[in-house]
Amino acid sequence: MKKILKNLFIALFVLPSFASIGQSQKLNLQGTWRFAIDSLDKGIQEKWFSRKLKDKVKLPGSMLENGKGNAVTLQTQWTGSIYDSSWYFNPRMAKYRQGPRPKFPFWLTPKKHYVGGAWYQRDITVPANWKNQRIWLYLERPHYETRVWIDNQEIGLQNSLCVAHVYDLTGKLSTGKHTLTVRVDNKTKEINVGKDSHSITDHTQGNWNGIVGKMELSTEGQVWLSDVQVYPNVKEKLAKIVIQLENNLSATVSGKINLIAKSFNANKQHSATPLTVDFKAEKGTNTFTYTLPMGDDFLTWDEYVPALYKLSIQVSTKEGVQSVRDVQFGMRDFAINGTRFEINGRPIFLRGTVENCQFPLTGYAPMDVASWEKVFRKAKSYGLNHFRFHSYCPPEAAFIAADLVGIYLQPEGPSWANHGSSLGDGHPIDQYIIDETNRMAKAYGNYASFCMLAYGNEPRGGKQVDYLTKFIKYWQAKDPRRKYTGASVAMSWPLVPANEYMIKSGPRGLPWDKLPSGSADFAEKVKNFTVPYITHELGQWCVFPNFDEIKKYKGLYEARNYELFQEDLKDRGMADRGRDFFMASGKLQAISYKHEMEMAFRTPLSAGFQMLGLNDYSGQGTALVGLLDSFWEEKGYIDAKGFRQFCDSTVILTRFPKFVFLQNESIQIPVELFHFGQKALSKSTIIWQIVDTEGKTELEGEFQPVDYAIGNNLPVGKINFAPSEINQAKKLLLKASIKGSSVQNEWEFWVYPSTLPNLLSEEIYTCNSLDEKALQILEKGGKVFLQAAGKIERGKEVVNYLQPVFWNTSWFKMRPPHTLGFVCDPKHPAFQSFPTDFHANVQWWELVHKTQVMLLDEFPKGFKPVVQPIDTWFLNRPLGLIVEAKVGKGKLLICSADVTSNLETRPVARQLLYSLQQYMASTAFNPQESVDLQVVKNLFDKSYNPNFNTYTKDAPDELKVKKNGMNP
Repeated sequence: MKKILKNLFIALFVLPSFASIGQSQKLNLQGTWRFAIDSLDKGIQEKWFSRKLKDKVKLPGSMLENGKGNAVTLQTQWTGSIYDSSWYFNPRMAKYRQGPRPKFPFWLTPKKHYVGGAWYQRDITVPANWKNQRIWLYLERPHYETRVWIDNQEIGLQNSLCVAHVYDLTGKLSTGKHTLTVRVDNKTKEINVGKDSHSITDHTQGNWNGIVGKMELSTEGQVWLSDVQVYPNVKEKLAKIVIQLENNLSATVSGKINLIAKSFNANKQHSATPLTVDFKAEKGTNTFTYTLPMGDDFLTWDEYVPALYKLSIQVSTKEGVQSVRDVQFGMRDFAINGTRFEINGRPIFLRGTVENCQFPLTGYAPMDVASWEKVFRKAKSYGLNHFRFHSYCPPEAAFIAADLVGIYLQPEGPSWANHGSSLGDGHPIDQYIIDETNRMAKAYGNYASFCMLAYGNEPRGGKQVDYLTKFIKYWQAKDPRRKYTGASVAMSWPLVPANEYMIKSGPRGLPWDKLPSGSADFAEKVKNFTVPYITHELGQWCVFPNFDEIKKYKGLYEARNYELFQEDLKDRGMADRGRDFFMASGKLQAISYKHEMEMAFRTPLSAGFQMLGLNDYSGQGTALVGLLDSFWEEKGYIDAKGFRQFCDSTVILTRFPKFVFLQNESIQIPVELFHFGQKALSKSTIIWQIVDTEGKTELEGEFQPVDYAIGNNLPVGKINFAPSEINQAKKLLLKASIKGSSVQNEWEFWVYPSTLPNLLSEEIYTCNSLDEKALQILEKGGKVFLQAAGKIERGKEVVNYLQPVFWNTSWFKMRPPHTLGFVCDPKHPAFQSFPTDFHANVQWWELVHKTQVMLLDEFPKGFKPVVQPIDTWFLNRPLGLIVEAKVGKGKLLICSADVTSNLETRPVARQLLYSLQQYMASTAFNPQESVDLQVVKNLFDKSYNPNFNTYTKDAPDELKVKKNGMNP
């Protein structure tokens, strides 16, 4: 007995039902299988299960991994919505539609594509000692409908996108040789989860066909454990254990059940007192409930100390051990207290990301624990503690890894019931969601990390509120181990009052329709809610593609979308600007996330956020919204340490009234603390300093040591700074940290002189149109400053804000803004008196918010403006905000930003004008590139018609949606 128990503690225990059988045997089914494609759906009628299939594949694996399927063409019937079909019709895109390798902008391109039935077959030999045993076929993750035959006998059909397909072969599989045939079908049939659901869509993992993960036959005796569920009770220091015991014998059996719980991953070891109970099981299914006291010194699970237990259950009768099961669980209480979540009685704030099932090397989610640990630890290094799985449920390995790392998970039913599907209208999807979430709870319900559950994402359906209300109440009554919400939704979706917590998009976005400040929060958006409110898909700020990333796609998906964008940029004469665009837009993206997240942390009553996302989303038109790429790797413009300054369990916050000040202003900066750490802070001292870009300290100080409770909006104090001695434009940095800790944060702000010298010079002609005098001066070799704000025609269709593109302009059909900041050279003499980064930053708001840009498509290819706005990568238009050029014999500088009006209230514009005038008056003003005068005039040509044209409002015939939600 001791030897058996010792082996149990050592054994890996990660399978759901039917795992770790005491007397069980297993037959590994991994390896070579025979194979056939059934694209015409003839296989069942023609009884392919009774013939020997001729082709071969390796399993586990997908058809794509085995090089099976069809070449990708313009006629490929994708599983996914294409909101912007202009690529199919735009003449400029014609070359990308031609040849054997079309380049689609919508998502990554699989090397092969196939939707339909496929047959997998192999011979098996059932050992003689399996006689009179229960036998199961275990297929961990097929995609996604399976039908199974043993020889010529059909066993059954299963359809789950979330859990293993397990077939009971008892009485249907005698000892000796047999043929096992599995038909896998990845077509959407009566059960339509929605073609954009991340469980099936080509936007993310791809609608692959195959079987991955564990594949095996296993045995049990006639008395066996079919299910074990553990319900921890931290307050009462116990675990309730509910066991389902199956008795396949004709008579009642009796015996003993041993329950042993022991911690296995914490520095401190702990074991509950073993419990042995008598049982009597009648024929059929028997349910037993036991209480296991955990003792006074039991270990709890949370994000800081994710202590776990292994529960071993052994069923014995007088004949010996009948069945053994090992279950992993954690002692944790994930609860709600008002508008906050709590873990084991301590308030927590969910700092989450949306995981979209993007794994481009394989196209499906990893099936091993190590890969998921790597993902979760990466996210945790960026200060996150929470994952939402968008319209899909990850495999069991993800739950095991999240348990080990300490991550709070919200898996979802595998549905985005929209775009061809709906919820609550009586379609098969309604029952399927209940069935699937039940399967999820049974398979993964013991994992401590499984804390939350939603039906899925943003459904369609006029009766969705009624349906989701029933869904929530069903789960509240059935399983108290987690909290439930109807759906993860944006603001246009109806409110479901029954939600235990809300996931809606109200408290998100940047309030940069007005002068940026650090004082704003989202309090108005959440103040009327009495349950926890999680921000839905915070962020979504884009970065320009990183073309160096293309070489990473060495697997089964090719970055042809990136190749298209790169080639188009080259055709526009900007091949050498790709890296600059990427880095400059990346810096602005990071700034945008910092400002939005700090608003979330300053928000009273907020329960957390789910950003979209920490890593890129490669579909829906290519949404490059991540600080990490699709491989969960750094892009180069921010690292974990930098990100964690403004996204962590403890964050120092300020409420800057604004970020641009004049020399004669008195600056007051309130400081507060966000703290959701493992415990309250005792006698903590926050120190601060203000430094310039050279590292010179302008002012420093510290606040009195204070105890800080767990929560946010914890007052620290005010910093008072009088920059009267700063007599030139400066960028400054406020740094704050908690003494003796790694907690630190910093904020950039700018101080400009209160007064500036008058640099108006007769040498420079300033005008707002190319009038006769300007032309004469240029002809004579003079200098002209053309203030073109509000006058630009060529480029007027480009909408330029400070904040970058949201999600992408393709998915939202050119919804503004259209740009991703700008790039410039801070060392350019034009900025001698105007300190700037090489990228957009908040001090530029006054100059770039809803400012016209110039379309420079008639300028010489490769022309580089002084300030170049970065266009959406779907169009790659050459743009300019400040340009300089030789025009005839003269020298011209054009600025489409307003730097001349209301300068008494616009200090940034005044400072830039001063710097530009200073530059133009110097010998440094000597443009090297020549531009024809007529090309300059064309910028103001009122006959210009914007050249953006979708060429169609329709979709290609093969992509149209029929009434049943299916593609033709």
